[in-house]
Amino acid sequence: MSHSPRIRTVLSCTLVVVALGAGAAGCGSSDGHPLSAQPYDAAGQVDFNGPSEGKKADPDKPIEVTAQGEDGRITDVTATDAAGRYVAGELSADGTRWHSTASLAAEATYTVQVSTENEDGSPGRKQLTFDTGVAKKKQLKVEFGPEKGTYGVGQPVTAELSEPVKGKEARSIVERALKVRSQPVTEGTWHWVDSEKLHYRPKEYWPANATIDVSSNLRGIKVTDKLRGGESKPLKLKTGDRVEAVADAGAHYMTVYRNGEEINSIPVTTGKPGYSTRNGTKVVLGKEYFVRMRGTSIGIAEGTSDSYDLPVYYATRLTDTGEYVHAAPWSVGSQGAANVSHGCVGMSTGNAAWFYETVRQGDLVKTVNSEGEDMPAFGNGLGDWNLSWDKWRAGSAVFGDTPVGRSKVDAARLRPQV
Repeated sequence: MSHSPRIRTVLSCTLVVVALGAGAAGCGSSDGHPLSAQPYDAAGQVDFNGPSEGKKADPDKPIEVTAQGEDGRITDVTATDAAGRYVAGELSADGTRWHSTASLAAEATYTVQVSTENEDGSPGRKQLTFDTGVAKKKQLKVEFGPEKGTYGVGQPVTAELSEPVKGKEARSIVERALKVRSQPVTEGTWHWVDSEKLHYRPKEYWPANATIDVSSNLRGIKVTDKLRGGESKPLKLKTGDRVEAVADAGAHYMTVYRNGEEINSIPVTTGKPGYSTRNGTKVVLGKEYFVRMRGTSIGIAEGTSDSYDLPVYYATRLTDTGEYVHAAPWSVGSQGAANVSHGCVGMSTGNAAWFYETVRQGDLVKTVNSEGEDMPAFGNGLGDWNLSWDKWRAGSAVFGDTPVGRSKVDAARLRPQV
């Protein structure tokens, strides 16, 4: 059966509609063309292996639609749940059978739209609905971080999983279901830190004064034979101005920028030999007005020449192991001239108070020209920005194997399948 003549006829009718307006209504009815008719009810033309009335389908079993008789065929099948998630499926070349190729979501309601065509080429339609039951598997829950609020443009989004997920296929299912949307729009992706934690960051920093919405589409989705997605609470974040500080350990000065403009230059002291401050970009983890700092916390024995026990004020934390920007009135004579600290960035009490009031969690502090090691990407605070974009993408189960130049449009077209 050739479709070309029908297509040409329909186009001809369209031209008549444009030229003749209401009088063109006779075009569809006068020639009796099958495509001009309303779709017929294809209930008797297809068979569905779904559950019987009052029952629920097993989410681990495939669904199947087959054509009945010899006078028609299936032309298309679309199956979606109430959340808009599509079921991947395959239609046979002869149009006699469609079947799902991926598991259904548990405890979901599905709508199946079946399109058919009879031997005369007339289109048929059939809509099917059914519910899926409970899956007897562990639930994978996701907890997003940080807490709701306003942060600096360097703040990564985190996702903590309740169960470990291993293997590229399972990780891809999880990653595709975790949604991050920002306004203004910016390119970004997830990176697997380990089997139970993911971080999300943009290619560049977040836009200033942006809104970020984070959610999971994982509920009911089969991740592995023993694991299905559970409920997760969505998260909304905002960013403030773009605030960055650059501590130059060689020049002994810290320069602070807001939205690209310098707003202060502060004399500082950084880590002395043996305790040199780590090079690289660190994300502000928090602020503590008072901290008691002891040398024993970093392995310095009491009573030795390097031991210390000091009350510290206006402390802005940069790492989990105790690197801060803080007030150091005892070293004012060395600030701007020499590095004498045990790894922190020290400054006068007045400058430390100004810095403390100026920055927020998620802002950026970069150390350069230090003799210290490089800040690690993970394991000691938030060093995510010390990975190049290529290496960051390589940690994604979805985009790790795709070219870096892939367009945003292509990425947006990817949708989670169940």
